[in-house]
Amino acid sequence: MTRLGESVRRASALLAQDLSSDTTVQRLLEETATRRYLDLTDLSPGEQAELIAARAVEVLPSAERLAERIEAARAAGHGLHVKFGIDPTAADVHLGHAVPMIVLSRFQRMGHDVTLIIGDITAKIGDPSGRSAERPPLTDEDIAANLAGYRDQVRPFFNFEQVRFRHNSEWLAGITLPKLIGVLAQVSASALLQRDDFRNRLEAGHGLSMSELIYPVAMAIDSAEIDADVELGGVDQLLNMQMGRRVMEIYGQTPQLVVGMPLIEGTDGSGAKMSKSKGNYIGLTSTPEDVFGKVMSIPDRLMEPYLRAWTEWTDAELDAVKGRLADSSLHPMDLKKVLAGEVVAALHGVEAAMKARAGFTAQFSKRSFAEVDTLPEVSLAEHGGETVATVLTKVLEFAPSASAARRLAKQNALRLVLQDGAEQRAEVLAEADALRPLAEVVAERAAAGAPDGLYLKAGRKLAQLLR
Repeated sequence: MTRLGESVRRASALLAQDLSSDTTVQRLLEETATRRYLDLTDLSPGEQAELIAARAVEVLPSAERLAERIEAARAAGHGLHVKFGIDPTAADVHLGHAVPMIVLSRFQRMGHDVTLIIGDITAKIGDPSGRSAERPPLTDEDIAANLAGYRDQVRPFFNFEQVRFRHNSEWLAGITLPKLIGVLAQVSASALLQRDDFRNRLEAGHGLSMSELIYPVAMAIDSAEIDADVELGGVDQLLNMQMGRRVMEIYGQTPQLVVGMPLIEGTDGSGAKMSKSKGNYIGLTSTPEDVFGKVMSIPDRLMEPYLRAWTEWTDAELDAVKGRLADSSLHPMDLKKVLAGEVVAALHGVEAAMKARAGFTAQFSKRSFAEVDTLPEVSLAEHGGETVATVLTKVLEFAPSASAARRLAKQNALRLVLQDGAEQRAEVLAEADALRPLAEVVAERAAAGAPDGLYLKAGRKLAQLLR
């Protein structure tokens, strides 16, 4: 049996037990945490391809071709050359950015070579993928600062000591006009314009710059210059990565295989991709308690895609817990706590995950919120004249923006909780309530009496209101 097979056997035995037990969950997290560093070189080419394909949206031309390429490389005494391109466009990184790094780590541990292409030239062009307007280019200083932050934050998911870094300025900065024209002459303009985002902008009467049209070709030249066997990236980069296959043919090379990774939905359950601008993200620098709480706030339907994205669980283990959910031998809340523990363990370690689990249980399993010692407080005398949305964003920092606060209300996740002794009554606040003064909302909802305690609840976050 392979090393991964042995780990799956041990974890499967734990997954069949009581997952409300702290002892069982800690043993499970310890087992799965070791998998992030597990040597996978004893997997067969077919098993390797299957493990990669199980977490991808697309493998082009096919997973079978990936297995064949792995087998051929192994017979030649080396691994595949895997490429991943980074346009360092932001200093803050969230869990969505970690998804491809986890699969790249698997490639590393299978014995393949990974090259990270730092898009210092293409970042200055601006990747138009999925955008409704041209993205502003970055300066050299922006790129250097963002790259440093990216490496530090993604480090828990990827071994940067066993990777090659290349800047595409090494070849793109010196490319001659005749060479570029020679490549462009063999690329169909219709292939560049088939992108939905380009068509939508043209139909709306907006223009496209020549730099945007050249971007996919410039990115494709990267693949040809390093002679990549596999390119991995988000599924939103699929057309760019397929262009890599075409340009490699122009260079007279064997086209790379393409592995398209899923774009992860944000924590708010709205269907939108995880994004800092939408406030539906989990930052890699967040505290263990914040990470645990945000995962616990997600809709149940996101548990499976999140388990697929950020854990080392296999399909067999996912199928096992899905079966237990179906026959009601596993409560969804217990599985969600395991998921939250997995994410915290990846970022901060198992000990921090168990501490965050205990803190969450202590806070949200109490019958009375008055028993919780560490709630933030808001004075109605001081802030009652401000809108509920303002209190959530400016005072409590429970939401990144007023629009995010309104989204919470739309999802019935914004509540005023009235505590009378051991009894609680939760009043759901509508989107219109989020735009009203807090004191006015409290006076209206608590008009029937003077409750012992007042609390404002936004998702899983809670604050006490002081009269």
